[in-house]
This record gives sequence, structure tokens and C-alpha cells, in this order.
Amino acid sequence: MTQAIQYEQLGGPEVLTLREVDLPATGPDEIRIRVEAAGVNPVDGKLRSGLRASPPFTGPRGTGHDGAGIVTEVGADVDGFRVGDAVAFGNAHGAYATDVIVAAIDAAPRPSSVSAATGAALGIPAGTAYQTIRSLAVSANDTVLVHGGSGSVGQFLIQYARLVGATVIATSSERRADLVRTLGATQVDYGPGLIERVRAIVPDGVSVAIDAAGTDEANEASVALVHDRSRAATLVRGADAAGWGIRAFRGGGPSPLTAQEEAWRREALPLTLSLLAAGAFQVELGESFPLADAGKAQEAVDAGTDGKVVVVP
Repeated sequence: MTQAIQYEQLGGPEVLTLREVDLPATGPDEIRIRVEAAGVNPVDGKLRSGLRASPPFTGPRGTGHDGAGIVTEVGADVDGFRVGDAVAFGNAHGAYATDVIVAAIDAAPRPSSVSAATGAALGIPAGTAYQTIRSLAVSANDTVLVHGGSGSVGQFLIQYARLVGATVIATSSERRADLVRTLGATQVDYGPGLIERVRAIVPDGVSVAIDAAGTDEANEASVALVHDRSRAATLVRGADAAGWGIRAFRGGGPSPLTAQEEAWRREALPLTLSLLAAGAFQVELGESFPLADAGKAQEAVDAGTDGKVVVVP
């Protein structure tokens, strides 16, 4: 038996319940992990509330996709993992739990210098940001505008773009400006006059624009400032992307990813763990909550909070 957060109907955080559940047998291509921390992502609350569509209920449903922990069982066909290994993982079906089974392809060894909370913070934000940078073919020749640069995905976008040598301009509040600058971006305040403030920095506009904020202002600025709309994307407003003539990547709407883009999302986890171990990447951690308080953790994310929130069994 394991403990897991589940829900049987859509609603507010109060529908989340801590239960004793049976895990299925570990499959030949899977590993079982004792969870030390699970990352709380905005999509978790959107699925729970119905803001993001999901299949009809056929029984209790787990929540959470990302986490970190210790391998406790290895499937017969799995190479590269042993019982006792520290790992980070993504694409789980119910990471808010004491134990979880994931496909071995969705896990990566976690260096000893990377904490469980940091490993749990990576999955969705790292995969989304890295795939976006690769899909838009960002290079050292580019000037990239990142909307929402102080959020988890925004911070990762800045760092991946800087790693390939791109120049980055990122929006944030003034309160978060120092963080954005520390990551290597030129910070600009969001709000009225955004287009003019960016043009004061780059009079000829930008070559890439990425919306991780989800506002009309962000996407209107992208359209006004980017040279080629095929190199502008939203990660939040997928349903509206066609109206702006820009791209949308899954997480903001129904746009499917290519096989290559799915591979890039998986590639992000081991890559980012290596960068963290080398001191070449940073993750901002926020509050941590006990597993039983998963509803409060989702409330904190829904309300907006600094740093990556995790739940700890």
C-alpha cells in the first residue's frame, strides 16, 4: 500500500483527498520510486478544477507529474537504474504520493548535489522551456523576448537561451527585476508602454518572442516586436494563438507536439540535472507542504507565489 492524493470529481482544492492505495506491479520498462518531493505545477490545479479538459472519470484520479526520490524496484527490461539510485522524474500519473511507478525513459539519475526538491522542480517547466527554445531554433544570433521571466518556465527560458548565447529581454514586476537580471536577461516592467520600453532597448525589434505570462499585452507585444511570427509562441494561450498568427505549444492549448519535440522535453531532464551539478543553472525554490496539505500547495500556486512549490511525503 502507498499513500496518494486523489480526487473523484472536479472542483476546488477541497476535492483532494489523501488515501491508501495499491500500486500495480512494476512493468518491464518501468521503475518504482519512493517519492521524496513532488513538484506542484499550474496545470495540476487546472486539471483538478476543469479549466483544462481531461477524460471523464472512471475512478479516483491521482495528481501531479513531476518529482524526485529513490528507486525501490527496477523492471526486468530496464538498464541504467538500480535499487537505491537517487532520481528525478516527469510524466507520472499521480506524483503526489509516497510511491510512484514511472516509465524508465521519464526518469534520470539525480546527482548528489541536487536536492530532491530541486529535482522535483524540473519536469514540466524544464521540458516546456527547453523544447520551446529548440523548436524556435534559438541561437547566439537571436534577441529573445520572454514574457513572464520571473516564473518557473520563464526562468528556465532565460537560462536555456543564454546557454546558446542569445541576448534575452524579459518582462517581470519591478519587485522581481533583480532575479531576472541575475539570470542574464535585460529586465523590463510589464504593463502599459511595454512595446515602447522594449523598443528603447532594441529599436529594430526582436527575432524571437515567447509568452509564458498568458496576457493579451504579452502577445500583442510579441506580434508588434518580432520580425517573423513563425518565431513567436505562446505557452499559455494556445486557443488564441491562431488569432495572433503565432505558434502555440501544448500546455496552453490543443496543439500537438511532434515526436522530436516530445524527445526534446525528455532530453531536458538529464541535461538540466547535469547543468545544476556543474553550477551552470539555478532553480528558485518556494514553499514546501506536507503531502496531506496538497490542497494548500495548489492554492498557493493558483494564487501566484515566488519559487517552485513542492509537496513532501
